[in-house]
Amino acid sequence: MTETEHKKAQEPFINRELSWLAFNYRVLQEAKDKRVPLLERVKFMAIFSSNLDEYFKVRVATLKRLIKLKKKTRQKLSDDPTDTFEQVIQEVKRQQEEFGKVFREGILPDLHQANIHLLTEHDLNAEQGKWVQQYFEETLQPLLLPIILDDTETHLFLHDQTVYLAICLSEPTDENTKPAKVAMLEIPTKKLGSRFVKLPTVDGQRYVMFIDDVIRYCLPHLFPAYNKFEAHAVKVSRDAELDIEEEVSGNMMAKIMRSLKKRENGYPARLLYDPETPQALLGAIMAHTGVTEEELVEGSKYHNFRDFFGFPDFNMPDFKYKPQPTLVHPWLEQEPNMLEAIKKRDALVHYPYQSFDYVLRLFREAADDPKVTAMSATLYRVANNSAIAKALVKAAKRGKLVTVVVELKARFDEESNIFWAGKLQKAGATVIFDIPDLKVHSKLGLITRNENGKLINYAYLSTGNYNEDTATTYADHALFTSDTRLTKDVEQVFNFFIDRQTNKEFKHLLVAPFNMRERFVELIDREIKNAKKGLPASMTLKMNALQDGRMIKKLYKASQAGVKVQLLVRGICCLVPGVEGLSENITVRSIVDRYLEHARVYIFHNNGKEEYYIASADWMTRNLNRRIEVGFPLLQPELVEEVQHIIDLQLTDDTKTRNIDNSYVQPPAPTNIRAQYETYNYLRSLIPEGINPERKQE
Repeated sequence: MTETEHKKAQEPFINRELSWLAFNYRVLQEAKDKRVPLLERVKFMAIFSSNLDEYFKVRVATLKRLIKLKKKTRQKLSDDPTDTFEQVIQEVKRQQEEFGKVFREGILPDLHQANIHLLTEHDLNAEQGKWVQQYFEETLQPLLLPIILDDTETHLFLHDQTVYLAICLSEPTDENTKPAKVAMLEIPTKKLGSRFVKLPTVDGQRYVMFIDDVIRYCLPHLFPAYNKFEAHAVKVSRDAELDIEEEVSGNMMAKIMRSLKKRENGYPARLLYDPETPQALLGAIMAHTGVTEEELVEGSKYHNFRDFFGFPDFNMPDFKYKPQPTLVHPWLEQEPNMLEAIKKRDALVHYPYQSFDYVLRLFREAADDPKVTAMSATLYRVANNSAIAKALVKAAKRGKLVTVVVELKARFDEESNIFWAGKLQKAGATVIFDIPDLKVHSKLGLITRNENGKLINYAYLSTGNYNEDTATTYADHALFTSDTRLTKDVEQVFNFFIDRQTNKEFKHLLVAPFNMRERFVELIDREIKNAKKGLPASMTLKMNALQDGRMIKKLYKASQAGVKVQLLVRGICCLVPGVEGLSENITVRSIVDRYLEHARVYIFHNNGKEEYYIASADWMTRNLNRRIEVGFPLLQPELVEEVQHIIDLQLTDDTKTRNIDNSYVQPPAPTNIRAQYETYNYLRSLIPEGINPERKQE
């Protein structure tokens, strides 16, 4: 038995990479589910593809680096990266094959049934062909720049996440046969703003084409010197793991900017190719790009299915989710001033069911309030046109003391964060973005107000980002509070950002990497002790990912002691439930539905005196050890009741809930509960009569 096999025998963990792929398969299940509206199924195809692109750019690229480590170093890893890589590629291939089948045998026939026809270059009638030719000449051709590859191995750089057509050109004649040429042609999706073009509707029949197929149809016009064409799509995903967390000195912003430039030029993590591509054509591409056999991944005729985010909806609302108008908060809606409202009592807001506008109101009002002396916030991922960032800029310009922690290492959001960091600095705000060894993932806000000569703090704590765009699709919880038990601790977190002194004391908040792990362990140990005393003992833990080995082992010990553990894990789950003598008291469920489950909720029974924590952190090693994360207790009974009701709905959902093996939960007595819809109905029921329950959009 090898060292790795011995570790696995002792520690039953599901491989992190395979667990992530299992999560992405749940996304594909939504695309297969006929109960999901057709155009939403198309969107889930796009989500699946986008997720997989990022996975190759980050995780597979990391695996390849691990494989290159020396053997002795590799043996110290919990899993052999070579074995993991082979399993990943095998599972990806299986999922890609099913993805293609879902598209061909599910999505396309159902689109046809709905009178939406995705045409190829072979499907056009004479009138459509004439229209496409005119569109090509007037709109598309000016954007195309073919590159003819010569016989040398001159380097050709393929841009990250960009689809190209590799075109074999030839002109066979009786007298003379010119040697075939290879041309590379970038499909100008970004310049056009869409991957699709709508053709004229005829008799209620709607027609759409990939830009790829428009080009294929018009190749004779683009290359008039040739009369035989064969075009196949390829796409490169480049290594996006910047390794910037290892850099702890110097100007972080400058390093990020340099790293972003490198990202576009990163090593290829994979080259996705059409399986019908002739070997000679594929060989030519490899020779000119430097891509090796190791990076080749078989795809389909079309790549970048994430472009289906922009698939035309043809103004057909029946094929999309029925609108769920954003709800108002039961009592915040009636308050003319957010700070005065929060002074009266805590408020918990649940996105996307309830409006994100309360956050915008809070920051806008604080920026305008002459009594507000200081504003602080942690910005991890913000909207491109962020109203929060604008309010902070305004506050700084008005002379308020504004402190903003901008996380420049928020992968794929660095450029947006750099933009707002510059705006804030220019306005006079103190911008902090270089905290050695730590990424700031907490979602905090602190507003200080001078009230009759006394400084009063108001805090905002959330599981979700300050992002009004994603707040419409990410399911999160957010607390508005003036409770000094919490605001004092929030102030301490911001003090740490400023002075970097690690001797801060947090009496109520769980703050990683300072006390969060230790406190969670204490809470689990208390349940274990209660179980051993014969007292009721249980935990309900909801998170996006469960990967940390120490926390998993602690949960195994809890199960062995008789503690009932209910896990709601949307994504990665490395714990193996239901193993006799180890984890038979642990259940794992995962919900993938209309909205992205993003909230983290940790509930500990405590012999009937339950403790509730809401957090920005998952139980991953990086969250508990290498990030600034914050968990906050719910101290008001009415807020506890709200969260418990929502969690209960999720635990009884038997419509969109899967088991650890991705099978759908099928209880003996079906409830037909769909948690996300029932949550919406529940929150709507809390709104008093006489108040319009739906938020008016600005």
